[in-house]
Amino acid sequence: MRFPTTAEAPTEIPSAAPAVTRRYAWVVFLLSFALLLSDYMSRQVLNAVFPLLKTQWLLSDSKLGSLSGIVALAVGVLTFPMSFLADRWGRVRSLVLAAVLWSVATLGCALAANYQQMALGRLFVGVGEAAYGSVGIAVVLSVFPFAMRATLSGAFIAGGAFGSVLGVAVGGAIAEAFGWRWAFGAMGVFGLVLAAVYAVVVTEKRLDPQRASTGDGGSAAAGERAPLRSLLPQLFSSVSVVSAYVGSGLQLFVAGALISWLPSFFNRYYHLATGRAGATAGLFALLIGIGMIGGGLVSDRVSQTFPQRKWAVAISCSLGSLVLLMAAFSLPAGPAQLTLLAAGALVCAGTAGPAAAMVANLTPVAISATAFATLTLANSFLGLAPGPSVTGTLADHMGLRQALRVIPLISVLAVAAFLIGRRFYSRDLARLTARADAAAPRPNATEVPA
Repeated sequence: MRFPTTAEAPTEIPSAAPAVTRRYAWVVFLLSFALLLSDYMSRQVLNAVFPLLKTQWLLSDSKLGSLSGIVALAVGVLTFPMSFLADRWGRVRSLVLAAVLWSVATLGCALAANYQQMALGRLFVGVGEAAYGSVGIAVVLSVFPFAMRATLSGAFIAGGAFGSVLGVAVGGAIAEAFGWRWAFGAMGVFGLVLAAVYAVVVTEKRLDPQRASTGDGGSAAAGERAPLRSLLPQLFSSVSVVSAYVGSGLQLFVAGALISWLPSFFNRYYHLATGRAGATAGLFALLIGIGMIGGGLVSDRVSQTFPQRKWAVAISCSLGSLVLLMAAFSLPAGPAQLTLLAAGALVCAGTAGPAAAMVANLTPVAISATAFATLTLANSFLGLAPGPSVTGTLADHMGLRQALRVIPLISVLAVAAFLIGRRFYSRDLARLTARADAAAPRPNATEVPA
């Protein structure tokens, strides 16, 4: 094996060919995507009813933000151990159990009588959602070709934004018509129905027929039978993969803040009713999701020859969101502000697809769900959990618009992380190639070539 020269970009290492038909692969994607919609609808329906809870329970913005952030916090704490168990015990079974748990917990939120009970219900929503994103994306990537990783990652992660759109818009409309409790109840029932369908259609046997025929509950791949203690250190084995974790998490701080607080922003500064504010905010969350898909598509396209260009896409999206969002929240309410806000929302999470693809490329297939759990951990602890809470705390002191103007500054740190990762990416891919070549099975010396 030869290492790439400075003028030659390293080649990213593809995984084994998918073991399912293309049609079934898309069925798996659509059902996994639908469950992710349910995941985020259950999470974000709360944001649509912020004004109603604030009035009924006399809550401060910081308490409202904590109800949103507690879900991401629980996801951050539990995603790693639960994804690790899913890698060992069965990903499909884990996904179905997770969906049932967050749906039942959402139904519990509908019955909450005060802030404390709502916080407890939201905590269990987070427990149920903890492993879904990381395990779900591992299942999706396992049934598609390697070259589609960034696109699929961006599209799958965008389900979070689309689910937020539906959670806020549909939840706001239901809350305005029937009350906020019915909004939570509808999301819970929807999740339970999807979990039942997923359990029937997607099975471990259909995902990997070869594994099922051998009766191997693990994987037929030698790498997936390797001792766990030799695999887990590879989650943090390179500067570039750590940079991808950190940069992704920091940039999603901005997206998390927007998704959580735009309904209240439109309610307070554009004087929209709860349902209309939620629907308007949903359009901007939709733009965030479209940007995730777009970032993945562009990343796959421009990095076919030079893999390190994925980092350039992530850096560009982070810088774009910094400039556009700070400018938007510096303007008074009106068309100019909305235009800049829409552009900033479109690019603020475009880093999701490239970051997830880089994590997949730099970690072993055997622990892919655990690797995505590590990414989810970073996304939660660095971005999605503190984003809504910090914004709420700042809003209590300086007003919501000024708080949203300050929040995009976190993109400066995200850009720094992505720049560091880009610098070391070629070297880390070369090391990964060498490790893969060394671990590849060699022909028996006694065998006679055909």
